[in-house]
Amino acid sequence: MVEDSQPLSAVYSSYLKNENISLRNAYNGHTALDLIHSFKPHIILLDLYLPDISGFEILNHIKTNRLDILVVVITGSDSVEDAADVMRYGAYDFLSKPVSAARLRVTLSNTVKHLHLDTLVNQYQKDMNDQFVGFIGTSKVMKGIYQTIERVAPSKASVFITGESGTGKEVCAEAIHKLSNNRNGKFVPLNCAAIPKDLIESEIFGHVKGAFTGAIGTRIGAVGIADGGTLFLDEICEMDLALQSKLLRFLQTGKFYKVGSSEVEEVDIRIICATNRNPLLEVKAGRFREDLYYRLHVIPIHLPPLRERGDDVERIATKFLLEFSKEENKAFRRFTIRASQLLLCYDWPGNVRQLQNVMRQIVVMNDGEEVTEEMLPAVIRDAGNRVTDSPMYGPVVSPIVVQSAQVINTANSSFSSVTDGLRPTRMEDLKPMAEIEQIYIENAIRICGGSIDKAAKYLDINPSTIYRKKASWKNEGGNENTRAI
Repeated sequence: MVEDSQPLSAVYSSYLKNENISLRNAYNGHTALDLIHSFKPHIILLDLYLPDISGFEILNHIKTNRLDILVVVITGSDSVEDAADVMRYGAYDFLSKPVSAARLRVTLSNTVKHLHLDTLVNQYQKDMNDQFVGFIGTSKVMKGIYQTIERVAPSKASVFITGESGTGKEVCAEAIHKLSNNRNGKFVPLNCAAIPKDLIESEIFGHVKGAFTGAIGTRIGAVGIADGGTLFLDEICEMDLALQSKLLRFLQTGKFYKVGSSEVEEVDIRIICATNRNPLLEVKAGRFREDLYYRLHVIPIHLPPLRERGDDVERIATKFLLEFSKEENKAFRRFTIRASQLLLCYDWPGNVRQLQNVMRQIVVMNDGEEVTEEMLPAVIRDAGNRVTDSPMYGPVVSPIVVQSAQVINTANSSFSSVTDGLRPTRMEDLKPMAEIEQIYIENAIRICGGSIDKAAKYLDINPSTIYRKKASWKNEGGNENTRAI
């Protein structure tokens, strides 16, 4: 607090004595500048008219040196011009004297909240190059997921996450928690598929001593532990129907009973759930309550499989490679070109979890600075070799050219027109460039397992270019695949 009137400074300090802050007082501008660099405050309550220097000089010093300090100006002036000036100089808020205790506390509280939000955003931006609150990747589909997480995190709405095993459903749930207003509470994950049917109610709601055989003491359940935070129910579709009705009642009222207890308890938590099944199919099959589904399925988030995330595969693999190399005291830093291509060609049925295990296996079982093709598991090498000709593969040959040549040379006679078109030897073999382009691009897509993103990477064009061309082929010929191999 920078205020030249010591009695007024004492009054303001008394207003804030019960606030959870550490307060220092300065009675002139030079002392304030010293405290800025020694005390390093997060917030300054600043009087503009000081006996030695102007408060504008302090504002300018903070702005020029790009200091992360929020300034609330408190001054005897109530002119609009002064308010506009201090805002141009970078002040966060402006108060005119006299300032009541309630007004000062509310303003300080709002400033603290803004400070916490800025700190959170800045921290995530520092980690954001390829990462987002635990996620790694910059593919278009994942950027959409990040935007959804940012939008839903501040609300209290239930979130229902779907996706194949290993796609990062728990990472998604924890990201929502970390960006939410209840981030200071606990994030409590519970896997419904991993708990025996007769124990899951106790795991969720807790039990009292003697509630059942083996209940030798009172136990706080997951909802009690998560009070003020977030409860993540993974594999929710595995939950027994009888327990689903109790969960529904809890969601509707926020109240529950421990197993064996007649005492009602109440908590304030956010529920996030996930499943690797199709929840609507589970409802239709009678295995999941329809009313519970609609209670939970407020904000749906579907996580894409790794095979649909393009270059994110290499980014995630590199992150795991460096992390495990540090743990195991190894020197691995990168992948050879061939190893990278094989990683991108593989379908990753186990998704990110499988990729993580593969990277750890490579680091533990091998040495070197580069991961080579020979270090990859046989299943990944074999899958890649089915679409590439490894003896021809090298830095001077485009991967997609090699892949197309392999397909052409091993296919049946129906490929002959493509061979003629790509490597004509007679005038009558020449074909229109547009036709050759379509055949080439559609073969690239097929070789890449139907992934337009992968095909675009190898062809060194934007995926949107392929989508536009496919649309034009359809408009011209009725079916964009009429000339495809």
